[in-house]
Amino acid sequence: MSEQVNVVSVPVAEPAAARRGSRLNPSLIVGGSIVALIIGAALLSFVWTPYDPTRIDAAARLTSYSGDHWLGTDKFGRDVFSQLLVGARTTLFVGIVAVGIAAVIGTPLGIFAGMGSRWAGEIVMRGNDLLLAFPALLMAIMFAAVYGPSTLTAMAAIGIATVPSFARLARSGTLGVMNTEYVLAARAAGRTRRAIAVRHVLPNISGLVIVQSSVAFAIAILAEAALSFLGFGTRPPTPSWGRMLQESQELLHSAPRLALWPGIAIALAVLGFNLLGDGLRDRFDPRLEVRR
Repeated sequence: MSEQVNVVSVPVAEPAAARRGSRLNPSLIVGGSIVALIIGAALLSFVWTPYDPTRIDAAARLTSYSGDHWLGTDKFGRDVFSQLLVGARTTLFVGIVAVGIAAVIGTPLGIFAGMGSRWAGEIVMRGNDLLLAFPALLMAIMFAAVYGPSTLTAMAAIGIATVPSFARLARSGTLGVMNTEYVLAARAAGRTRRAIAVRHVLPNISGLVIVQSSVAFAIAILAEAALSFLGFGTRPPTPSWGRMLQESQELLHSAPRLALWPGIAIALAVLGFNLLGDGLRDRFDPRLEVRR
């Protein structure tokens, strides 16, 4: 009597890397598209704008949508669309410099706090907590009172105020890397702390720093717009989305479109960089992909 053997096929688990590569991340796609659109507008403003964004034309003031002025003109007769294009350049410039300052200062501090002695790490982190008590807006107002309001003042204030977030993140990532076997092997081989930091710690926390940079960029954009709205940011005649909002507040009832377009631009920029940060976090952390 012959026995029938049932062969049960067991599905082989697909590697996490393959799943991440085959599945598109909506946050990364949408956020990357919005950021690419803003970068494209900023780059376009270097070579072309419909009108000079600083040119005052009293005869064309408060013109509505038309073939000549696609988004109309403001109370000084300046073309709104041209100001939006150049304002994207100003916004990205402030964000890049502010996030660059925060990352260049905060990341090494966090690595030092995570790799150094316990008392050295405590000193660095307590100073970090002290700096965290000063919001970016308050620090920018203090800087403006001393050095005068300008784009440079806004960049420095936002960058310094964002240092604690990078330092905390870098320290947390460094503590995790220092407990790995390959770092223990490198220490047993006699490698210096600087070599371990450059060859092992920094490459392994670079993903965290990139994600934090994207989120900090969105915060910097919002802070710059708020500073320009309050008069402590970019000074005239350089176009700025925040100052466009400030100049339009007295015309909210008669010409609400003057506040609509810079408000949409700021909201899209913040949304784009936040979505990009979420998407990058999902890509750099395989555990999040496994759960989905």
